[in-house]
Amino acid sequence: MNIAVFCSSSNHIADKYKQTAYQLGVLIAQNGNSLVFGGATGGLMDSVAEGVHSKNGQIIGVIPQAVINMNRQSTLSTQLICVETMNERKAKMKSMADVFVVLPGSYGTLDEMLDIIASGVVGEHKKPLILVNQDGFYDSFLFQIDFMRSEQFIPAVEKYKPLIVSDIYQCIELINLLNKNS
Repeated sequence: MNIAVFCSSSNHIADKYKQTAYQLGVLIAQNGNSLVFGGATGGLMDSVAEGVHSKNGQIIGVIPQAVINMNRQSTLSTQLICVETMNERKAKMKSMADVFVVLPGSYGTLDEMLDIIASGVVGEHKKPLILVNQDGFYDSFLFQIDFMRSEQFIPAVEKYKPLIVSDIYQCIELINLLNKNS
């Protein structure tokens, strides 16, 4: 199974997030899955790739030219796909992935996650998105979703919505269950 992971590329974040991303990478590889990620160095992106690499797993990096120009290309990818733009990267990752996992991140992570959710809502795909709410990182975001639902911007019954877990172990259990049922 190809698992796309969306997460921070910042190096200025707490080590607990990096350790969790690394362990997720280990679990991805140990369960015989491949990582699809943004192909860049830094932050959680490095950590999850390092975790997969530590178990000799498959790592598919999808990297835009602008990131290559910044000298931020990961050397851990077993397959590297170069694209021109961030939008092309999102599209390529979306087409390659069987499931999406969202770890803590910033604007880019939110952009990738919301793109997957919005395209799922309109029926472009049925691939699950798992939001890992580590240490309540996304509590405010989840509150906003509940508020939008209460104001009827989001239907009471959604055709597509993210699956919420509180840690990477629940995430891997869910992925294994999805893989078993596919």
